[in-house]
Amino acid sequence: MPRATNSPASRARRKRTLLRAKGFRGFRSKLFRYAKDAVRKAMTYEYRDRKRRKGQFRRLWTQRINAACRNEDITYSRFIEGLKAAGIEADRKILADLAVNDAPAFSAIIGQAKQALEAKSAAKSA
Repeated sequence: MPRATNSPASRARRKRTLLRAKGFRGFRSKLFRYAKDAVRKAMTYEYRDRKRRKGQFRRLWTQRINAACRNEDITYSRFIEGLKAAGIEADRKILADLAVNDAPAFSAIIGQAKQALEAKSAAKSA
């Protein structure tokens, strides 16, 4: 009696791994032994970078807001402080989109933030 090898499932598993490794360079896309490690590493990077992408976008939004703020003679940190003082609760994604696509609206928000900062400093000095 021949030994049972679970051949169809094993072949399917190897085929699935090699399909995932398609596009890798050299034997990492051709040989199961090496493709297996390459795919596992790729999946690790994929998982990690899904988390990192969120921080990268936040940094991008901050840079865009900062650039737009400096055109209006206010720094990013003072602008955020003014937003908090004015009670404006808009997240950085929305603010960055306004800064890029709707400059007049963003200027209006900056004006409100500046007024709130002036009121805050006037209250502190009085």
